[in-house]
Amino acid sequence: MQFDRVKRREFITLLGGAAAAWPLAARAQEPKMPVVGNLNVGPPVEHLTAIFRQGLAESGYVEGRNVAIEYRHADNQYDRLPELAAELVRRQVGVIVAINTPPALAAKAATTAIPIVFMVPDDPVKFGLVASFSRPGGNATGVSVLFSELGAKQLGLLRELIPKAARVGLLVNPHNVNAEAVTQEMRMAASSIGVELDVVEATDSRSIEAAFATLAGNRADALVIGTDPFFFRRRVQLATLATRHALPTVYNAREYAEAGGLMSYGTTLKEALRQTGVYAGRILKGDKPADLPVVQSTKFEFVINLPTARALGLEVPPTLLARADEVIE
Repeated sequence: MQFDRVKRREFITLLGGAAAAWPLAARAQEPKMPVVGNLNVGPPVEHLTAIFRQGLAESGYVEGRNVAIEYRHADNQYDRLPELAAELVRRQVGVIVAINTPPALAAKAATTAIPIVFMVPDDPVKFGLVASFSRPGGNATGVSVLFSELGAKQLGLLRELIPKAARVGLLVNPHNVNAEAVTQEMRMAASSIGVELDVVEATDSRSIEAAFATLAGNRADALVIGTDPFFFRRRVQLATLATRHALPTVYNAREYAEAGGLMSYGTTLKEALRQTGVYAGRILKGDKPADLPVVQSTKFEFVINLPTARALGLEVPPTLLARADEVIE
């Protein structure tokens, strides 16, 4: 009898140990949560990042539930992007989402194995990100909003608003790889309508102020803001300085006009970021970047801020108001 009791205790102890081990074994067999690496020039803009997450959710991935997102941004220091991209590669993320052209190029240089989904304002073929729009090839695909190729249209809107404008400024960030292409595009557009182009550069808040002072000294009649993520984050400062210097300015995204800018013309960032999230989710599910054609945004928005126009002493022609997709009263 004593022997039987010892046997039963040993059996119960063994059974209890096995039961405790079962949850551990089950957890060990659970698949790891996939990780999305988000690479950006500056800190994520929350309302736009939320739209990216919405697109990701449309593909079945909700942050914190079945996918993790690791954010890396260069604090507007472009030379930090290669190391940040390398960090995400070492982290072995499932996909790198690169917002804007410099991050996309840094990611492309860092890996040929990890899939990349980009959202760029430039032609991804010209910058070597993909082989073509329809057949990207390689490990990258995404969305192109082509902000950098809207110079002629933006200049035309300024001339329609200010027919006598003879000297127009262009603000670019020389640290951005698209600065030369944007400048060349604008020079051609300005030359075609007989306008002199005054190119100024800025890389930080102080140099933005200096650029406006230069344009004022040169008696510029109007200004076009080049495509750059740092400028987007400084849109309130740009709109304020443009009003202070009485310089009618056109921008490439509606968020500038919402921040007090005079006019904006460009494709919608919201739809582009949603589609970026959708593509990231599809790749996590197994789709290959080479098989996903680059999406080119085709919806253009023209927004006019009437209070800013009044502050600048401008009367917006009815024909221009009629063509606007939105007029901010």
